[in-house]
Amino acid sequence: MDRPIRVLVAKPGLDGHDRGAKVIARALRDAGMEVIYTGLRQTPQQIVNAAIQEDVDVVALSILSGAHNTLLPKVVDLLKGEGADDILVIGGGVIPEDDIPFLKESGIAEVFTPGTPTTVTIDYIKNNVKRK
Repeated sequence: MDRPIRVLVAKPGLDGHDRGAKVIARALRDAGMEVIYTGLRQTPQQIVNAAIQEDVDVVALSILSGAHNTLLPKVVDLLKGEGADDILVIGGGVIPEDDIPFLKESGIAEVFTPGTPTTVTIDYIKNNVKRK
């Protein structure tokens, strides 16, 4: 594939803090990926609409608000409903270890918690993205 991996970085819900999302967006960009950042307070539907419109390979969801068990699976479900279940969906942020198995069962491919080196996320994307 000629084009770079396209990643949508999104902040679902009412979370108003996006420093981590901006750090990961910059790291992905520096690794040669195209990054679209949707900004704060996005609904799952807005995220899915942007992912389809931008023809992304990956949706990276950053969440700190505690609503991860509701919002992240909703994004996966909406992508499936749009026939876009080939998009790799990953999550990151303040997510308790006990909630990670549920998120993975719900279709989140991987969850990156605070302190994860950006290289780990970059390598995961490169090794798991389904190219169109």
